Amino acid sequence: MILSVASGKGGTGKTTFSVLLARAAAPALYIDADVEEPNGGIFLKPEIEREEDFTEPVPRIIPEKCTYCGECARACPYKALVIIPPPAKKDLFFPELCHSCGVCAYVCPEQGALIEVPRKKGVIRTGRSGQLDFMEGILNIGEPTAVPLIKALMKKARNYKGDVIVDAPPGTSCPVVEAVSEADFVLLVAEPTPFGLHDLSLVVEMVRELDKKFAIVINKAQEGNTLVEDYARRQGIPVLFKIPFSEEIARMYSKGELPFGEFEPQLKEVFARIREMVE
Repeated sequence: MILSVASGKGGTGKTTFSVLLARAAAPALYIDADVEEPNGGIFLKPEIEREEDFTEPVPRIIPEKCTYCGECARACPYKALVIIPPPAKKDLFFPELCHSCGVCAYVCPEQGALIEVPRKKGVIRTGRSGQLDFMEGILNIGEPTAVPLIKALMKKARNYKGDVIVDAPPGTSCPVVEAVSEADFVLLVAEPTPFGLHDLSLVVEMVRELDKKFAIVINKAQEGNTLVEDYARRQGIPVLFKIPFSEEIARMYSKGELPFGEFEPQLKEVFARIREMVE
């Protein structure tokens, strides 16, 4: 079973809940797919056993074989290549625009004039934290899109023989869609504030469009504040768990700690209920 934990915006407690649930679900695999700023490892403190480069193929022009016909540049849907014909005979490549689609190499009429070479875009780190397998992606600074690295992480999630908890990026953009696309169930973490409710409504629309089973988790829940619960009731969405608004939890969080023992029995029940809802 693959569970993705998402939120309409950053800072709602998505990672807090992800690592708490992962610990309760162990043995399992925790994947930090928030590759632009992964921080699950701060709390799980894994022992990293392997680090592999994440690369994608990009074009390289071989000047002595290229006729500078410009077919590759004309075919490129992202305008990542510019070919200046004779007598100048120059080529320009913009790696931040390249999507590694391979069209340029496919249409090149001169054999060996355009080859594809690997370009490092980030790393994937794997390790162990107690009974948990741990995996995180770290995107290189300046890379324009996180989707390919998240896609690689989700491929590993599909191949894992066991339950997987995915800490997705925040928001509703393409990286989030990629991180929930393979999920059997999605948990949406929200704060009980007007802004939190607005962002929750956006991510609810997203998971419904993707036809995913989902439920809500409320972070910083306060007695008497039923804003998110009222919305969930109107929308027919179950609320599976509440993390209370607590100065002590905030203090622990600032030290890279979380109250695993306090919530573990309840979260084991939540995990069992999700399994029933999936099956």
